[in-house]
Amino acid sequence: MNDFPVLPKISYQQLREKIRSGDILLCSGSGVFSELIRKATGSVWSHVAFVLRLDVIGRIMVLESVENIGVRTVPLSSYFSDYNASGKSYPGKLMIARHLDVRQDNIRDLSEFATSLLGYPYNREEIIRIAMRIGLGTVNLQPKIPDAPDRRSFICSEYAFLCFQSIGVSIDYDPLGFIAPADFARCPRVKPLGYIEKSSAHSPAVLRSSFQAETVL
Repeated sequence: MNDFPVLPKISYQQLREKIRSGDILLCSGSGVFSELIRKATGSVWSHVAFVLRLDVIGRIMVLESVENIGVRTVPLSSYFSDYNASGKSYPGKLMIARHLDVRQDNIRDLSEFATSLLGYPYNREEIIRIAMRIGLGTVNLQPKIPDAPDRRSFICSEYAFLCFQSIGVSIDYDPLGFIAPADFARCPRVKPLGYIEKSSAHSPAVLRSSFQAETVL
């Protein structure tokens, strides 16, 4: 599992101006499920989500599936100041990236599909299955990619995958037959805009700029 590189910093306020609807949020958390995903996939990334701009109310919203809650939407700003109503920022590294095939004229369709799944539960069992597949080395050369109508629960990467699939944007499944946050980071069409980092509990978030996908894996 590679370390994070040291990169120049850009203020979060500058980042807000750069973010587009459909941009990807990658997270490296420290919780039990986060640690399991990171170790199982050999990646620093444990969570993936995407954002939608609601400029009419001045908000950038994160759409995601999280353990103990399921599919939800929260303000991106909550990751920096009040994550899960804890009064604290997200306990880990954050990065914004962009899939080059996401077109802004498809955002309405992406929004409609993504919001239709709000409230669906988190798929805890899939995390265990991923770890077992990797541990046992049971390679499936033609993994079954799930169809949206058949899915009733999601890990974060399944939810993001199906939302992007709904507008014809592809992320390759792992050969073992699952989709994980690492697969988004490794996708050649996904380009990082930079790291978001909190320098202290009382200082604003800043962005560590990066435009080379291989430097963040």
